[in-house]
Amino acid sequence: MNRKIAIPIQNGMLCPHFGHCEQFSIIETDNKAIVSEQLVTPPPHEPGVYPVWLAEKGVTDIIAGGMGQKAITIFNNQKINVFTGAPVSKTKELVNDFLNDELKLSANYCSHDHHGHGSHSH
Repeated sequence: MNRKIAIPIQNGMLCPHFGHCEQFSIIETDNKAIVSEQLVTPPPHEPGVYPVWLAEKGVTDIIAGGMGQKAITIFNNQKINVFTGAPVSKTKELVNDFLNDELKLSANYCSHDHHGHGSHSH
């Protein structure tokens, strides 16, 4: 199965809060092999922008550290599968683990209201 997996990154590693990332790594796969990786700079962050922007790029899945429920719903509405709770790691390691059903996901650690953001609407 071919997938196009987006990972929010900062300093070459997964960015724990996807709305604060510097870039997205978009990795294309064919079956269980990585075919290509493209680094793209996202548009300015506003609620609902990233899901539509990534859908336009053909993204099928997103691997993230934390993400608010509203953002997850918007991604799902764009037919993008969301996998949250991923560890801070290198993008290709995350994708290889994902493709081999070895990606260890913890709780979605962005369902917070205590960081001064109020309700997180990425």
